[in-house]
Amino acid sequence: MSFTAFAAFIQREKLAVGLLALLLVLCLIAPDQITHIPGLIDARTIAALGGLLCLTTALDLSGGLRWAAARLIDHAASQRTAALALVALTVIAAMFVTNDVALFIAVPLTLNLSRLTGQSSVRLVIFEALAANTGSLLTPIGNPQNLFLWQTSGVSFAAFAVAMAPLAAVLTAGLLLATWLAFPVRRLQSHEVEAGRTDRSLLTAALLLYPPFLIAVNAGWAVPAGLALLVLFLIFRTGVLARLDWALLLVFALMFVDLRLLAGLPTVSHVLSGLGEPHRLYGAAILLSQLISNVPAAIALEPFTHDWKTLSYGVNIGGFGLLPGSLANLIALRLLGQKGAWRSFHLWSIPALILAAAVGYWLLFG
Repeated sequence: MSFTAFAAFIQREKLAVGLLALLLVLCLIAPDQITHIPGLIDARTIAALGGLLCLTTALDLSGGLRWAAARLIDHAASQRTAALALVALTVIAAMFVTNDVALFIAVPLTLNLSRLTGQSSVRLVIFEALAANTGSLLTPIGNPQNLFLWQTSGVSFAAFAVAMAPLAAVLTAGLLLATWLAFPVRRLQSHEVEAGRTDRSLLTAALLLYPPFLIAVNAGWAVPAGLALLVLFLIFRTGVLARLDWALLLVFALMFVDLRLLAGLPTVSHVLSGLGEPHRLYGAAILLSQLISNVPAAIALEPFTHDWKTLSYGVNIGGFGLLPGSLANLIALRLLGQKGAWRSFHLWSIPALILAAAVGYWLLFG
């Protein structure tokens, strides 16, 4: 790799480079943890993410999402209608197939819609990220932190969903209102005469592989399922793997290592042990999520409290705000792939955090 290519990689993959630099610092602080680094990576999450990337890339290359975007243009009365449809789709999908999967469906569809109309996709992808965090908080299977807290709390699926329903209802209503206000009534117009050819065999394969892959992941077989997809595409469709965003997988692996090393430092662990009181727990869950993401925040705080509802409210609300608050945020902007989009993201997500935190506090303690 030439110096120019290396410099371009550094410029393009700032987050990965930053996480790698943090890892080096943490290794200097706690050198005895170096041998434990491989075990800090959640192989199931990486395998699930890799499999979803394979399937989404295949859908995109097949032209299927482009076709769906063209149909949306045909039926949507305006940009506002299209935005409401995609945001609502993301909210509903996130309740049942996790926030990450919802974004792997909605964002590529949005990007194809943008290519056909020539309109910017930045704001809509940002709203889809907010929608993924909003919809996923309702159910125990909506996101990884809920799944973890559901398992440790011992409550039923229904009891968990009922406890989260008031927050989900208020935030969903607010998000749909914001979407209605943020997008104009201007009609969508295609800039292309033809939406392009569709690779039906690749489209069919991707659609048929989605359900069994998701079932396997839900059953705890993410690693063998991810490896199976990798082998299938390696044999039959190597072009899909060539277009895969391998750097995103690196970012996620580094996040697991860095955040778990950080949470394991004695000083950090001592501070966390004093946060069991409900008001402190709620605030700590939100703030800690901003720093280390809401999944590690839930894992770090859970041993110090039995108040799973307050903790769940806090870490789910913590998914809004700063970009690291939720891994779904990183996925959305990564799929968007537009330089400087994080600035626009924070213009919407920080106010969303403030409002959601106020709503959550009122529902818990009001």
